[in-house]
Amino acid sequence: MCGIVAYVGTKPCASILIDGLKRLEYRGYDSAGLALLNGEQIHLRRAVGKLSNLEQLLSESPIQGSTGIGHTRWATHGRPSEVNAHPHVVDDVAVVHNGIFENHLELRGSLEQQGIKMSSDTDTEIVAHLIALARKRTNSLKDAVKQALSQVRGSYALAVICLKEPQTIVVAKNASPLVVGKGENGEMLCASDIPALLPYTRDVLPLEDGDLAVLEPGKLHIEDSQGKSIERETHHIQWSAVMAEKDGFKHFMLKEIHEQPRAVEDTLRGRLHRSEGRIEGKEIGLDADAVAQIKRVYLLACGTSYHAALLGRDYIERFAKIPTTIELASEFRGRDAVICPGDLVIAISQSGETLDTLMAAKQAKAKGAKVLSVCNVLGSALPRMSDAAFYTHAGPEIGVASTKCFTTQVTAMLLLSIYFGGIKGTLSKEQSTALIEDLVRVPQLMRDTLANIEKPLSELAKSYSHARDVLFLGRGLSFPIALEGALKLKEISYIHAEGYSAGEMKHGPIALIDDAMPVVVVLPKDEHYEKTLANLQEARARDGKVIAITFDDTPEVDTIADEVIRVTTVQSALSPLFTVLPLQLFSYFVADAKGTDVDQPRNLAKTVTVE
Repeated sequence: MCGIVAYVGTKPCASILIDGLKRLEYRGYDSAGLALLNGEQIHLRRAVGKLSNLEQLLSESPIQGSTGIGHTRWATHGRPSEVNAHPHVVDDVAVVHNGIFENHLELRGSLEQQGIKMSSDTDTEIVAHLIALARKRTNSLKDAVKQALSQVRGSYALAVICLKEPQTIVVAKNASPLVVGKGENGEMLCASDIPALLPYTRDVLPLEDGDLAVLEPGKLHIEDSQGKSIERETHHIQWSAVMAEKDGFKHFMLKEIHEQPRAVEDTLRGRLHRSEGRIEGKEIGLDADAVAQIKRVYLLACGTSYHAALLGRDYIERFAKIPTTIELASEFRGRDAVICPGDLVIAISQSGETLDTLMAAKQAKAKGAKVLSVCNVLGSALPRMSDAAFYTHAGPEIGVASTKCFTTQVTAMLLLSIYFGGIKGTLSKEQSTALIEDLVRVPQLMRDTLANIEKPLSELAKSYSHARDVLFLGRGLSFPIALEGALKLKEISYIHAEGYSAGEMKHGPIALIDDAMPVVVVLPKDEHYEKTLANLQEARARDGKVIAITFDDTPEVDTIADEVIRVTTVQSALSPLFTVLPLQLFSYFVADAKGTDVDQPRNLAKTVTVE
């Protein structure tokens, strides 16, 4: 949540900071601001609402400087307002901050007892005062930041500038993402996420928790939590800046829905040995001996990644016969979970920075579990702390509502289950080979499916854009897809939607069904088909408006459902990769018809980095 961008170099940097903040809009925000150093003054501009408001302010009252920090704020302490927006300036210091200082009330009280008056309701202003006070005791901005941070508890990513050191930016990180970039001609940059840096550099260094870095033109100095100078690994990013643009689509979400065939191809690339009927385990980091010792798998995730984990549980138990437990990472953190020798914890996160998932994985690792992360962002916090990492290679996902990262996570879980099954001996070479051959065909079949269903769904969505409530039903592998469909609809259209196991319909939800209630039934022709078809008939008997998502070879559905959307017929294990596509498009077109902010829905952020 929130977004930080910082720059020090030789160029006027206001436009660079604004551009970087635009590339972080997907993180969610309610206000924005810049602080630039120029001569003997810190130039500050802040505005509530969209970045266009800040741009308008800058056009009316321009500022100049080649050292600066920028921020998009998502309110945690204090309502959205100009005075609560970042940066915060105290004396000759300006600060931007992402995270939460847990002892902010205690620190605020202490500062107020010293006669210091607060101008905002934020916890960030507190650290600005602490740094400013420390500046009176030391001539070093770095030392002042260190002294201030020694007094706080909580999560933070900070960027600090000071008039007395006009070519220096001090940044620090703990449990909130921060990435340093080395630009051309000695310019140094820092941001909350890689897309903000892509127009200026592909060489980035993700900071570790406890790191403090000093950025100067052509220089980078990093200290770890013990104050020891340290080198962090530089990663060369293959994404191009163009990959993070809309490329002619109306919204990022629609672009990313259509990028799914390519994203799945990239997840599969280099991992399939078709002639040998096996999965390449080298990239995963778990060799055959490590897999052979696994006695139980524990899946941890949040949000959309949790739905991918639900499918992963089915795949691992189906193909590898390993007992598998799944838990919301936020719930796992709140209890004393029993971790046993031989447990493998798989933590799933698109960003690799989701705080609950990251902390839950650390907790499991501290108890002796081996941790494997499934992640999209190279070098992010979760894979760095894990014993092994499986990167999905989906590329940057800008829309807050995850689409291509979900299908690549599902693909990753399928690959892992085949890999485990091959080593455990629960999946024969013939079975593995058949699954792999089917996976190879998935990307093109996804392209064909998207081409066939987009226009019908754009028309269908108009008829249901005024619904107040929508029920999504599915069994087996279709239950997580029903959950995901409901989540997508509520996220971007603000329509109340619930996903249920179709077998649970008579245990409550059936009471809600009437002629005003659309019921979306996920109905592939699998082992649950007949039972789910009976649930569809029960919904129709109660005057529910039934939308069926089904395979090509189910003609009987036409006589029962009000609307039928057909996807390519595939084997049941692959069905989620296809049945989710119409639900993504349905949600998108409903939201677009309602005129909501599809890519940046209210109150939501792409990466949840606070509790």
